[in-house]
Amino acid sequence: MNKLKILLVDDDEDDRQFFADALEGIALNTELRQLENGKSCMEYLLQETDNPPDLVFLDLNMPIMNGFECLEAIRRTPHLKDLLVAIYSTSSAERDIEETFEKGANIYIKKPSSFSELKKSLKQVVKMNWAYHLNDFKKENFLLKI
Repeated sequence: MNKLKILLVDDDEDDRQFFADALEGIALNTELRQLENGKSCMEYLLQETDNPPDLVFLDLNMPIMNGFECLEAIRRTPHLKDLLVAIYSTSSAERDIEETFEKGANIYIKKPSSFSELKKSLKQVVKMNWAYHLNDFKKENFLLKI
């Protein structure tokens, strides 16, 4: 089975390490690449046309190009418009959840504070039946419930 290619875009180095450790801890067949902002994410995605990630975890609050701007850029780019994008943010503000839903994100994950919750969230998202999730896509399914 091929490795599931995951891209994490987050400016916080500690959060990236926490995510990487949790992903490693759930022992699924994944390959993780990490970037620090939306601009480097778009540059990477535009270069990797033959080998794009299967799933992008996108933080909202980042310098240079934030998650909202990056999400818009992904959805505007023809060969990236169907890329699975999980918003991965500390924000639980209704307006952020609403805006990312409207801009076309596939799921919203509030960054868990505990390692076990993060592992549980990642396992749920990585193993999700995306075809089913997207086929029955409603706003009430958008925010990940742990």
